[in-house]
Amino acid sequence: MRRDAREQNFGSPMETYRAHRVLRADRSGSSWPVTVETDAGVFYTKLRGAAQGPTSLVAEIVVGALADALGLSVPARVLIDIPPGTPIDDPHQELGQLLRSSIGRNLGFQLLPNAQSFRPGDETRVDHELASTIVWLDGLVQNPDRTVKNPNLLWSHNQLWLVDHGAALGFQHDWPAVTEASPRSGRWSVTDHALRSRATRVAAMDGSLATRIHRGALESALDGVPDDFLAEDSGEALRRRRAAYVAFLWKRLRSPRPFVSGGPAA
Repeated sequence: MRRDAREQNFGSPMETYRAHRVLRADRSGSSWPVTVETDAGVFYTKLRGAAQGPTSLVAEIVVGALADALGLSVPARVLIDIPPGTPIDDPHQELGQLLRSSIGRNLGFQLLPNAQSFRPGDETRVDHELASTIVWLDGLVQNPDRTVKNPNLLWSHNQLWLVDHGAALGFQHDWPAVTEASPRSGRWSVTDHALRSRATRVAAMDGSLATRIHRGALESALDGVPDDFLAEDSGEALRRRRAAYVAFLWKRLRSPRPFVSGGPAA
């Protein structure tokens, strides 16, 4: 079941909350997200000092906004300010070092109640339109991570939620290598996608999905990225960097889209 995009606050600024306490780290992955207590409750928080740094947070914000525009379920995003000296309940030394490198603004996510992992065989619970929309979005943003081994999907109250988009938008890690032809690359593959067998309507839905990701939607998604998550320090450089993201994705959206084939599971 997809949400109506009109119900989302698409393009609205994210709220910022101050961390009062870091409760624990999630050690299941390499980036060690943490749960953080704030006046607004507890948030699952990805840290600017982890793994690929702020660029992974850029991907989370942009892909989350585009998913909102398509009516897909993604946890709400907020900004989490971690001040120096924030108490830490988890005593692990490496976590303390990671938090010291993450002082300032980080990215928090709504906690999903009673969340359950997506398991082999669960794809049969996903209708064809929903699966096709998810595959289409992952193709647009070149998300390598929604695989059978690492689906990055959660169930909460029988609703399917998309999580963990930090590896998408891989082009941002090497801007000098981006050329005019890069957005049209067909390097992204659906072969290992967790929902490939259910995504039978990608080609049929392609046109209608593309109309929902208009240029204004791309600009709004990039406007939601805080300045300090982008690797630039001046107003004009920041404007150009946001425009570069928009241009890349806009060229990728030009028909015929390189991530959509005529096959039943494009």
